[in-house]
Amino acid sequence: MKKGLTGVGVGPGDAGLITINAIKAIRDCDIILLPNENKDDCYAYKIAKTAYEDIYGDIDDKEIRSMSFPMTKDETILKKAQDNAFEDITGLIDEGKSLVFLTIGDPCVYSTYHYIHRRVAESGRRADIISGVPSFCAVAARLGISLGDKDEEIHIIPATYDVKKAMEYTGTRVYMKSGRKLEELKTALNTENDIVKSQGGSLLVYAVSECGLPGEKVMYGIDELCNQAQLGYLTIVIVKKRI
Repeated sequence: MKKGLTGVGVGPGDAGLITINAIKAIRDCDIILLPNENKDDCYAYKIAKTAYEDIYGDIDDKEIRSMSFPMTKDETILKKAQDNAFEDITGLIDEGKSLVFLTIGDPCVYSTYHYIHRRVAESGRRADIISGVPSFCAVAARLGISLGDKDEEIHIIPATYDVKKAMEYTGTRVYMKSGRKLEELKTALNTENDIVKSQGGSLLVYAVSECGLPGEKVMYGIDELCNQAQLGYLTIVIVKKRI
């Protein structure tokens, strides 16, 4: 592998969903980068470890470096973390290293990786992406439902932001990373459901938490949504409005 950076999507949880290209990139790189200070708490590392070791042996035989990306909306803190990561990564590239940055799901969907990717590419250094199975696609498959039919719109929404505004959208709504906003989302969905019912329609609600991971939970309907304390950060809620 040539020197530079490659963002590698490892899929949503099931190690069997990692692509062949992703495994080869991990095999051929000099250093694996993780978006977490503790690798044992890193979903992407655990998924890649399982898949890699089935083929090539112990992933820990490779050099692995953990990076700090705080879970915060504070732009000052985020920028400092991104600046530090950019300096570390470009320093390694300039030493001739090939780097793989692991990320859960796909690197192009609400991923920490892309902030670094853009800066590395703009600096004139090589920066590539290997796609992973997006979490919302894996969740739809797990539920056995279609995200979009015919002219039906699909809206991908980060639930950590304004969940009520998205209720104006038609078609299918996918709320990503809903665990921390689940109580607020449930309250809003109950209100919306009452309105839709009064109009002779129905609101179809599905959810999967930690899809493909040992703690997976599958839920159908608003009433089945577990409380926030029972679900992890990686919870996706899918809503279809029928009028």
